Amino acid sequence: MFGRRLVSFFKSSPSSKVSSTGNSVNEEKSKSYARKAVSFVLIAVTGGVALSALDDLAIYHGCSSKAMEKASKNQAIIDAIGEPIKKGPWYNAFLAVAHKRQSVSCTFPVSGPQGDGVLQFKAVRNGDDNWYSYFVPRDWEILIMEALLHVPGNEERQQTLRINLSEIAPPPSCIACTECKPQQSENQDKK
Repeated sequence: MFGRRLVSFFKSSPSSKVSSTGNSVNEEKSKSYARKAVSFVLIAVTGGVALSALDDLAIYHGCSSKAMEKASKNQAIIDAIGEPIKKGPWYNAFLAVAHKRQSVSCTFPVSGPQGDGVLQFKAVRNGDDNWYSYFVPRDWEILIMEALLHVPGNEERQQTLRINLSEIAPPPSCIACTECKPQQSENQDKK
């Protein structure tokens, strides 16, 4: 260590030390500002990523809770894997958010005493999108939902079931409106 200092002392001349002292103060200030700016940017980016991850976790929790509520009421799922139906860990789930976090596609594991499987669904968020909505639980409407269940058994009894949980109602029939009377335009009334 002492040898390195001695070599560096002999390499730099005294005249260069005197002339560079004024510049070194300015260089140190600019380096200090650059370091602070880089630190601020890194902290801001890290905070943004953390907030996005927490928001995705809140979306997953809200949607999967609603899906579990719907699945635990379905008799076909109860018959296939038994009761109680438990949600798998969040880190085994798949979540895709789109349209400014207004729609979501999610897949997560479920298990019961007789078997296990995955629930897949697509949902949309009801309500407006503002800053206040980040702090309030969101109301999700599940559009499409199905369960892929594996029921183990003897070699001949192993089953994989696909159960559709979507409540697809037929569209209401079209009825011609006979009560409405056509209105005349204002231009025809003035003539």
